[in-house]
Amino acid sequence: MRSDRRARRSGTGNGLPRNEGETDGVMSENQNLPMFEVENLHASIEDKEILRGVNLTINRGEVHALMGPNGSGKSTLAYIVAGHPSYEVTEGSIRYFGEDILEMSPDERARRGIFLAFQYPTVIPGVSMASFLRMAVTSVRNARVEALPAAAENGGSAQRITPREFRRLMKEKMALLKMDDTFATRYLNEGFSGGEKKRAEILQMALLEPTLAVLDETDSGLDIDALKVVAEGVNALAGPGMGVLLITHYQRLLNFIKPHFVHIMMDGRIVLEGGPELAFELEEKGYEGLKAQLAAA
Repeated sequence: MRSDRRARRSGTGNGLPRNEGETDGVMSENQNLPMFEVENLHASIEDKEILRGVNLTINRGEVHALMGPNGSGKSTLAYIVAGHPSYEVTEGSIRYFGEDILEMSPDERARRGIFLAFQYPTVIPGVSMASFLRMAVTSVRNARVEALPAAAENGGSAQRITPREFRRLMKEKMALLKMDDTFATRYLNEGFSGGEKKRAEILQMALLEPTLAVLDETDSGLDIDALKVVAEGVNALAGPGMGVLLITHYQRLLNFIKPHFVHIMMDGRIVLEGGPELAFELEEKGYEGLKAQLAAA
């Protein structure tokens, strides 16, 4: 099923979708297409089918909440979007500015502006936050520059980042997330509390400036104070240049990050969609009550 996907791409070449104010020929060709579109996506792991026909469209400036019980396929969708190699897509497509991304490597997706904040971030002893972030930001920024050879002619503004600029930018984003300067010298996620790990993920998002941000259960394991800080960071970063997919079990997170759309996933499919009020309905009825309502309908 996957061998011919590269041949079916929309012909955007090496163009990298850009944030507000940075344009190129690729964006001008694709500006009328949905930013991100999942169509009839089926996927499995170790011969067990998890996703059974997922359809989802996200545009720039939109915040979408994806809710559902454990085992419904929410995190599987996030991992497939990011390019996790353990999952096999057996049918369907994922298009980013009209281009099928399923044959792209995870780093290629990241360089093009797709970001995943993990539910359980990896601990990397011996690598400081600052070193990790500098390598990630430099890789993404350099790819951006290489993808825009005619940036000056087309009004683009992508430039390679200097060490001095990176330090200034990191300090600015850390202040936004209320993080102490010493945080940058600590090893990546080693000894971090749940709240610190999630803030570290949001700091990565702030520095990488993605066009699509997928936040996989960012509220997991957070107390109310940490949740507020993380939510404030997401709200400060979200805007007309970025689409956000929030994956969560509970309505609690949506008290602080207001979605435009809410999607309910069960048994590998999105079974119900609506506005923010759908989350409150789910809070009232619970997943079992909603499942009974859908079965009756």
